[in-house]
Amino acid sequence: MENIFTDAYFMKKALQEAEIAFEKGEIPVGAIVVVDNRVIARTHNLTELLNDVTAHAEMQAITSSANFLGGKYLKDCTLYVTLEPCQMCAGALYWSQITKIVFGARDEHRGFMKMGTQLHPKTIVVGGIMENEASELMKRFFAKKRK
Repeated sequence: MENIFTDAYFMKKALQEAEIAFEKGEIPVGAIVVVDNRVIARTHNLTELLNDVTAHAEMQAITSSANFLGGKYLKDCTLYVTLEPCQMCAGALYWSQITKIVFGARDEHRGFMKMGTQLHPKTIVVGGIMENEASELMKRFFAKKRK
């Protein structure tokens, strides 16, 4: 029997969150956290709504997941996020000891890889999952902003 719970399957759910952010006028980044093929957190950027520069999708996902799990460590969890995490989010993900991070599009200017930010040594990183869809959503958002 084929496993439907692929990285692409879960990234589609993160993209749905990014679409919600887009509709709210937020930079369209969506994130979900999965443990044992079960989504335990669904979030998106809330920086405009909350007037808070730290309200990135990943930060919301970490908090929501920790609350769900009843502890601060996200071991055995996978974060699916539509855009490569920034330096701030990567730092928080480091401390959460998350097991795996899967992202869609690279952030060539502010992503943690460009900034040289380290993740926890045991964290697995996979990039480029549904990269085109994530990238197109960002381009559409900023094109709309420039009008």
